[in-house]
Amino acid sequence: MTFSGVYVPLITPFDADGAVDLAALTGLAHEVLDARASGLVALGTTGEPAALSPGEQQAVVEVVAKVCREHGAPLVVGSGPVDEAAAALALVPPFLRPGEAGVIAHFAALAAASPIPLIVYHVPYRTGQPLSAHAIRELAAIEGVAGIKLAVGGIDTATIELMAGPPPGFAVLGGDDAVISPLLALGAAGGIPASAHVATREFTELAAAWRDGDTGRARALGHRLSALSIALFAEPNPTVVKGVLHAQGRIPTPAVRLPLLSAAPGSVRAAAALV
Repeated sequence: MTFSGVYVPLITPFDADGAVDLAALTGLAHEVLDARASGLVALGTTGEPAALSPGEQQAVVEVVAKVCREHGAPLVVGSGPVDEAAAALALVPPFLRPGEAGVIAHFAALAAASPIPLIVYHVPYRTGQPLSAHAIRELAAIEGVAGIKLAVGGIDTATIELMAGPPPGFAVLGGDDAVISPLLALGAAGGIPASAHVATREFTELAAAWRDGDTGRARALGHRLSALSIALFAEPNPTVVKGVLHAQGRIPTPAVRLPLLSAAPGSVRAAAALV
């Protein structure tokens, strides 16, 4: 399948006792799909997968997969079981900095072993490994690699070069919320913005406006959503997003698990005022 539109990388809500609140997760998943999100991502970075036990990861994926089945929406999985997923979100190997050739070899081996397509998660300010447009095109040529979550911290020269001639059938999905609008303007297929938790319909309208050539509508939405995204990322993700969702009454607590700490009330108020 091809991946396009807005995929919401779901947070993992916790209850007052610190346990995963599966009922709240179910409700949140339904809400964002009802607001026209194209699909969901379970256990991406926003879902705090490293802080969850294997049993918790299994339960989260099962719940989100069930909601996706009910809506006929695709599920992308960042960690945990992939049996019911349309694709796996796979991080460029972090910390080692294996070089572009090593990254390409890694994904060739991973794709050959994977039962489902891969979406490369390229976030060099976390992994330490940059990729040129040429290297991304080589990744796109690997059978079983369906797209890339592009989160390079802005619109750099490699991004411009890539978007000047994106590989056919290869989905470029924006991963830096504040600059998704200009990436869509360059021809990206969609995005995976955590900010879409609190403005799902607006992000889907943004993607549609750029796709349909409604530049006036797209620019206005893009400016507003960029400001919202900057406020939601004022502290480590997903702390402010969870704070806003809790303030809206959509999740029972704003709790995160260590090493994250809950966002300051002022950050939450500033972001909530922009929704």
